[in-house]
Amino acid sequence: MSARDEGSAAVEFLAVGVLLLVPLAYLVLTLGRVQAATFAAEAGAREAARVLATTSGDARAASRAEAAVALALADQGFAAVPGSLVLECAQRPCRSPRARVAATVRVEVALPLVPGFVRGAVPAVVPVQVRRVALADRFAPS
Repeated sequence: MSARDEGSAAVEFLAVGVLLLVPLAYLVLTLGRVQAATFAAEAGAREAARVLATTSGDARAASRAEAAVALALADQGFAAVPGSLVLECAQRPCRSPRARVAATVRVEVALPLVPGFVRGAVPAVVPVQVRRVALADRFAPS
């Protein structure tokens, strides 16, 4: 081994390590945000369906469901945008006995560190959508 090769293995190891570490860190960061959006959408949809099934008055139930979704999204660091919650009722009023009510929450996760000029060629968001169904109590007054 010549004297000129001493220490080059450490430099090569650091260079390769950095080249592998950066994409791995980006992947962990991105998957963490997608998982947080999944948790937020799941909790929001579950609570919105429960609120819709247990609250009398369709307008009051809808506003409480929107508040529950906004709280679940804010808990994970997402903003509630118009259209992120869709409520569906099988019957009118929603709280009719044994009525099926559904809540769908959609969250769009922006990919971190994607520059503006690339966004046209690559989708810059990952959509996460969760739908939950609940039944109104069969003895519930409408």
